[in-house]
Parts: sequence; C-alpha cells; structure tokens
Amino acid sequence: MPHVRWSDIGGQNDVKRLVKETIEWPLLHADKFRKMGIEPPRGVLLYGPPGCSKTLMAKALATESSMNFVAVKGPELFSKWVGESERAVQDIFAKARRSAPTIVFFDEIDALAVQRGGGDGSGASVADRVLSQLLQEIDGVDPMRRVIIVAATNRPDVIDSALLRPGRIDRLLYVSPPDLLAREEILRIHLRKTPCDSTVRLDDLAKKTKGFSGAELAALCREAALIAMQESIDTEFVSHAHFETALKAIRPQITEEMIRFYEGYAKSRSGLS
Repeated sequence: MPHVRWSDIGGQNDVKRLVKETIEWPLLHADKFRKMGIEPPRGVLLYGPPGCSKTLMAKALATESSMNFVAVKGPELFSKWVGESERAVQDIFAKARRSAPTIVFFDEIDALAVQRGGGDGSGASVADRVLSQLLQEIDGVDPMRRVIIVAATNRPDVIDSALLRPGRIDRLLYVSPPDLLAREEILRIHLRKTPCDSTVRLDDLAKKTKGFSGAELAALCREAALIAMQESIDTEFVSHAHFETALKAIRPQITEEMIRFYEGYAKSRSGLS
C-alpha cells in the first residue's frame, strides 16, 4: 500500500476533488448510489504532461480511501508468448476482485490500449488481444464490484475510443502543469524537511519556475540542497543563492506546443460530453 496523502500533492485542487468524488464516493456512500439508482463509475483516466502528479494522485487515493492498490506499468504486460499477455490481464483483475475494494492503477495505459488495427505483424495483434481482454474484464460476465480503474497517460490521443466510452473509463481529467500558487505550494511541500535560511523566498522561486512540472520542482529542491553540501559538507542551511544556481541546471521540459496539445484535447473531449 503506497503512503501518499492528498497534502503531499501541491495544487490540482479541482482534479483532486473530482477524483475523490468519482472514486471515494461510491465506496463511502454505496447506499446513496443504490437509492438514487446510479451506477458507480468504473474508471478514471488522468492525462497530461509528464511529472505533473498523475501517479501521486492514484497513490494518494489508495492511501486516503484505505483501498487496496494494484499497480501495473503498461509495457510490462506484453509477452512474446501467445496468450501470456491476456492471462496477465486476467490475473491482475482476479487479484483485484479477491482483495476488493481495490484500485487497479495502469501507468502508461497508452501502451496497452493503443487504437486497434493501427499496425501490422504480431506486435499489433498482441496489442489488440490485450485491449480486448481488458475490455472483457471491465464489462464482461464477471462484473467489477468495488474494483476501480485509475489510468494515467501522456498520450490520450492514441488510446482506443472503445476504452473511453461510457461504462468503461469514462471520466477523463486533465492534470495540467502547476500554476503560480501551486508551484509555491509544491516547493513548500518538498522543503518541509530541508533547513532553509531566511534568504529563501518561495514566492520568488515560484515566479521563476513557470512551466516546471511537480517532478522538476522536486528536482530543483534536491539540486539546491546538493549544491549547498558541495560548498560545505557541514552546511546547516540551503540559501536562495543555492536555488539560483540550481535553476541553471534544472530546465523545464514542458513546451508551449505540449500545452496547446493537451488543452486542445481537453476541449475536444468536453465537446463530446
């Protein structure tokens, strides 16, 4: 069981709220859902640039809801042996059903659920069979009672539409790069155990890290602490000057083109709902 709290994730308040409503409510208020005749969602897809807390959210959800957690990295399921990949998917869901309530977290789900018929050869056929098995597990004869899928991807556009239709993974949430206030909060979270002197100004650092992902902000904090230790292994504090030096080494990888792509995809999905 991962031990990540919602308080360990800076910003993303709207996404965190929607994830909790989608996943926690059916578990905590099952009787209310039955009374209202509402079928609980079966899955959520978190998409956005790398390093923006998608995986952390899945772990926090499992910790805070006290649900069991089965983590799967998409590419790990593929096998060159016929039928092995499909059996691996079956085994994952059998384990999840036995230990319900369970979150099945698929990281890099685009590797598993690429659009069918997108290529030729054995590789494409294995991918098609794995996706078919995944769809069968979600809404086949053996229903997913108290088993929720949370999936993450940087490439939502390549996922087969059959997986994203209503009744399957039908809640799509865009996890965007942190804004100014979120960046300051993330820096504060990562510096909770790092002694900083009075020169460190988180508001200034937040302004200077526009475009940084949460992972890059964490890397910035580590780099600044290492720079302080390089100056003196007996150092007791990290100063603002150390962060200024670290900013020269840690550069944001998220581009404006990437942001336009994700925002465009989010807009296209909202038009479908």
